[in-house]
Amino acid sequence: MLIGELAAQAGTTTRALRYYEEQGLLESDRTTAGYRLYEPGAVRRVRNIRELLSCGLTVEDVKSLLAYLDADLPGS
Repeated sequence: MLIGELAAQAGTTTRALRYYEEQGLLESDRTTAGYRLYEPGAVRRVRNIRELLSCGLTVEDVKSLLAYLDADLPGS
């Protein structure tokens, strides 16, 4: 999905999505024309990022938490 579609589905702005990406909280692929493409699971991730930031966590805290959750845990 494109950035505008993600923003609409996640209830945020494209500016916020670009900020999340600049901070390393969100990743996208690029088309040959330079458009950002996101996976369908990005909607849930954006909502989680927004919720964690609104609870008072710093960007670094959110990065650490997301890295932990994305890691393959032993025994998984």
